[in-house]
Amino acid sequence: MTEQNTRASEKALKLRRRLKQKKPNFVRPESWRYVRLKENWRRPRGLDHKVRLKWAGWPPGVSVGYRGPKATRGLHPSGFREVLVYNVDDLGRVDPDTQVARIAHTVGKRKRAAILTEARKKKVRVLNVKVAREVTSKEDSTEEKLEEATEAKEVEEMDKPAEKRGKTRKRKEEMEEQ
Repeated sequence: MTEQNTRASEKALKLRRRLKQKKPNFVRPESWRYVRLKENWRRPRGLDHKVRLKWAGWPPGVSVGYRGPKATRGLHPSGFREVLVYNVDDLGRVDPDTQVARIAHTVGKRKRAAILTEARKKKVRVLNVKVAREVTSKEDSTEEKLEEATEAKEVEEMDKPAEKRGKTRKRKEEMEEQ
């Protein structure tokens, strides 16, 4: 990205942050009155609904006037455009100067690792690297726990006396004779 473009995008991001502070927190009308209604926004559609009619004393509804600056629409807070990546080939369409990659959630562990190594080589930023590391570390830790548990069981079996290990007296006697 050129220096002029970076300054312009930084200005636009600052403007977006400032405008977002003025924007109200849109909640579903009457959600404060009824417990059964969640706060996530739903458009009021009733004939006499006060929010739809924009009555004074009622909270504002969602409208196009609250939209952010055109330059920052679709931008990640870091100032880069996001590109969804499903495989290693998709990294080829990511421009490291203006874009960042986000690995799709459907991508598995092996392919995710391959994408991350290729991204490092191409110097492409990946947004959800932490998620990828957590997934791999969780799976590794579960495998380690299973191994530790089986080893512990084997040690316990060896510590038990022969009778408790399921060996009958006959077998024990046969073993002593030999």
